[in-house]
Amino acid sequence: MGQGMAALVRQGWFAIPGLVRFVLRRLAVGVFLCVGVTLIAFTLTQVVPGDPISASLGDAAASDPEIVAAFRARFGLDRPLPEQYVIYLGNLLRGDLGESLLTRRPVAADLAHYMSATIELAVMAMTIAMVLGVALGVLAAMFRDRWPDQVIRVVSLAGVSVPTFWLSLVCLYVFFFILGWSPGVGRLSPGAPAPAAITGLFLVDAALTRNWRVFHDALAHIALPAMVLAVYTIGAITRFTRASMLEAMGQDYVRTARAKGLPERRVILGHVLRPALAAIVTVSGMAFGRMLGGAVLVEAVFSWPGLGEYAYRSALALDLRAIMGVSLVIAAIYILVNLVVDILYAVIDPRIRLG
Repeated sequence: MGQGMAALVRQGWFAIPGLVRFVLRRLAVGVFLCVGVTLIAFTLTQVVPGDPISASLGDAAASDPEIVAAFRARFGLDRPLPEQYVIYLGNLLRGDLGESLLTRRPVAADLAHYMSATIELAVMAMTIAMVLGVALGVLAAMFRDRWPDQVIRVVSLAGVSVPTFWLSLVCLYVFFFILGWSPGVGRLSPGAPAPAAITGLFLVDAALTRNWRVFHDALAHIALPAMVLAVYTIGAITRFTRASMLEAMGQDYVRTARAKGLPERRVILGHVLRPALAAIVTVSGMAFGRMLGGAVLVEAVFSWPGLGEYAYRSALALDLRAIMGVSLVIAAIYILVNLVVDILYAVIDPRIRLG
């Protein structure tokens, strides 16, 4: 009995409480980071040039003192800044992000409406980036310093160097206006009915309801913006995969595996790629957070009704509540993604200990 218990301990069966403590500690840190994000966003919205009252009411209404006083009282703009921030945090704990000056709707409702489009675009782009980036990185490492490696290195360097906004405009012009391969902007063709709302993700909802006509339409619309959004990440993942693969190939256990006569495919997949996955997962997590920020430009060009377009219109209208809501949501997603990455890092590489 004692030997069996010792075997379980050696196998790591009692490592779960340590993982739970790690997750709880990271969640607590994440909460403080989110509070810090709200403070920074609130401060920045107060120092930006422009008057949100004039932007919301217009010059004619903003010149009427009574209308301005009523507007400021309704949205709490007549109170001291520290009091406004404390009230905002109190409302935030109840899930109330305030009311948008632009849409006159609760910010939380706006974010729920627009977030599904951004998540669908980011997940599609991340899937494309992971598949192509890892495949190109493995291929470059296998043909090190030969012409496939040289070509892939040039392509990956171009991917991380090309500005996303410029690439979006060029791709839209070439593939839509000139070649006609892309169906255009938006999530669906004009007049096409949206699928029954289940998850808010058009591709998933159309597949669940077996509405394949809408599925193909949604897939055609998301393909080009997702590819544009994925270009930078493809280049980054390709470079990190190649570097990690080359580092692993120089290890003694890889040379030993080859000396035993194992097939090259088994050596690459079993002994080289798995240790390299730790670095790949890390850069992928950071890249996903960057995608959420880069989606603002892509969504603006392709008229994609997501958080990026919502943030862009809110910034133009000086909609402070909406800007803070978008900042908080992106920060929360980024923190959650990094937590998942840390956990996967430990799962992929058992040598890592979560303290």
